[in-house]
Amino acid sequence: MHIFYITPTSYGAGLTSVSLGLIRALERVGLQVGFCKPVAQQYASDNTLESGPERSTHFARQTLHLEPPEPLSFEHVEDMLGQNRRDDVLEEIVSLLNKAGGNNTDAMVVEGLTPTRNTPWVTRFNSDMARTLSADVLIVSRADENTPRELADHLRISADNHGGVRSPNVLGYILNKMSAELVERFGSTPGNFKPLPKMPVKNFPPIAHIPWSPELSAPRTRDICNCLNATIINEGTIDTRRVARRILCARSSAKITQHLIAGTLIIAPGDRDDIVMATCMAASNGVPLAGLLLTNGEKPPEGILRLCQPAISASGLPVMLTETNSYDTATQLDRMNPEVPKDDIERMEKVMNTVAEHIDIEKLRAHCGEPHKNFLTPPAFRYKLMERARGARKRIVLPEGEEPRTIQAAVICQEKGIANCVLLGNPERIQELARGLDVTLPDTLVIIEPESIRRKYIAPMVELRKHKGLKDAMAEAQLEDTVVLGTMMLAQGDVDGLVSGAVHTTANTIRPAFQLIKTNPSAGGLVSSVFFMLLPDQVVVYGDCAVNPDPNAEELANIAIQSARSAQAFGIEPRVAMISYSTGKSGQGSDVEKVREATRIAKEKAPELLIDGPLQYDAAAIASVAVSKAPDSPVAGRATVFVFPDLNTGNTTYKAVQRSANVVSVGPLLQGLNRPVNDLSRGALVDDIVYTIALTGIQASQE
Repeated sequence: MHIFYITPTSYGAGLTSVSLGLIRALERVGLQVGFCKPVAQQYASDNTLESGPERSTHFARQTLHLEPPEPLSFEHVEDMLGQNRRDDVLEEIVSLLNKAGGNNTDAMVVEGLTPTRNTPWVTRFNSDMARTLSADVLIVSRADENTPRELADHLRISADNHGGVRSPNVLGYILNKMSAELVERFGSTPGNFKPLPKMPVKNFPPIAHIPWSPELSAPRTRDICNCLNATIINEGTIDTRRVARRILCARSSAKITQHLIAGTLIIAPGDRDDIVMATCMAASNGVPLAGLLLTNGEKPPEGILRLCQPAISASGLPVMLTETNSYDTATQLDRMNPEVPKDDIERMEKVMNTVAEHIDIEKLRAHCGEPHKNFLTPPAFRYKLMERARGARKRIVLPEGEEPRTIQAAVICQEKGIANCVLLGNPERIQELARGLDVTLPDTLVIIEPESIRRKYIAPMVELRKHKGLKDAMAEAQLEDTVVLGTMMLAQGDVDGLVSGAVHTTANTIRPAFQLIKTNPSAGGLVSSVFFMLLPDQVVVYGDCAVNPDPNAEELANIAIQSARSAQAFGIEPRVAMISYSTGKSGQGSDVEKVREATRIAKEKAPELLIDGPLQYDAAAIASVAVSKAPDSPVAGRATVFVFPDLNTGNTTYKAVQRSANVVSVGPLLQGLNRPVNDLSRGALVDDIVYTIALTGIQASQE
């Protein structure tokens, strides 16, 4: 087990963010990683001086699903050192580390202590802990308040505490919260970092350059409300909106219209009727403002509130009231604690992922050797998914081009090189929506007005459907539907894949594909679906959970083979469990007989695959249960592909696991079509759409 000790140069370096982000980066390359914070270090801003979990340990449990041991209390360590019992406390720390690691742990990230004005002993104790644990040291420095030369000096001084920049145990440094100027000068792309002045790169190289991003420091509107102890007039979606910027309104409403964009908190006195009405009008037009904060303890007149109430309610706009004046309110918000609140798991996930993206992980991976485990973890799956999509860089059409989440996802995919997206919709409307979302559309993002290309596809569509008696007028009418139009673009090879469903039903997305793309003969004429279920320690495949209501034995066998091939295509070793209410020969009845027959057919058609059934879910998934229920099965207890007997069982199971266990599910991925078409849930988040676009691009590259 390789140990990385993370130590900061000063307060505010972002130690927790970097430590957990490093774990995420190591997990992405398939390593099994543990975490240990040997000594708790809580601050007044945590509001947990008397009780409550230590911040880093808490986030490791909530975001990484690790179970690090409880750290020693800061007071206990201070007392031990005061009694000259340094060796005893270091022995306790070694014991903690042993609890944190396991037989299959490839690497351990140990988070050190942050030196403060009142704890001068911390610097030496960090050195003692790293040396005692025989750890390699990574030094983290805050880059937003120093010149490059000052940064280099701070890093050298910190390295001297661990043997100096030429010590073999000092691996390198991480610059956090880099300004745009520093990013431009020293780079932020792993593998292309430029070193700080007079820094010995060979012995003490840069490991990560992490840019500062306002998105990562954006609190929830609820956090603002709590900070000010404000009264809530309209709660709306206060728990999910984020404050990217604050506007203190002292001018007329006409002067603030350009500031009415996504993520803006509007601060104004309660008697500014014009500001209140302009804000509500923007919200009713679909601009996701962070909220409206009224000051001076004064509500707008009842008539204004009554006039604005429909817009406030329909848009979910949070409206709050504080007793302080506008200036004092803004001052309080400037002094607000910038740390991620302990219950804001979404924000910490974004912080960790950003850190992971900017770490030069190959410089660290070589120290850890080969992974102990051979299954794919969720971070490794997501990382490989994005890397393969970037390599494919396929052209994906998005028929719902005027849908806000789709626009945001297309921009992300374009900027990160995941796919070349094509939005179908009115360019002016899409530009207007993007402005309201505070999103800049890349020049390379293709936007097509459907009317401009519709006639091009009438004749090809008539040719494809002439056996059904389709005529030009009927084809033109059907092509008014952008999903049909996008499907024709795919059928003609003008794009490589299609993703839809954010505002359309599954039938709306799939029906045109059946009619125009058609099924692949190698799939037995059957279209089915799989979900990739990102369990805490492993990614597994569920099929079919979205398409076939009650497949017969032959169809179920085809679904099993298709699902196994999809698992293989995305790096998951397929071990297929045919799920039933009975295991082996213990049960009888038409339902279990169907699964038994489907298992026989699937084995016959694909003898190279590991397929077994019927198996109950617990026998398929849990090794201890498999020992008693199916001891001779090559699949039981370690299944990676779960094939359900019908849609009722599959859809119910996937939703139960997703919601009850808070598991991310990616999909549905459609199987069996000649060209890739994939459906979204109408409740899909922006990230869900990005993942589906990536999956579609990879499918297109495998045709």
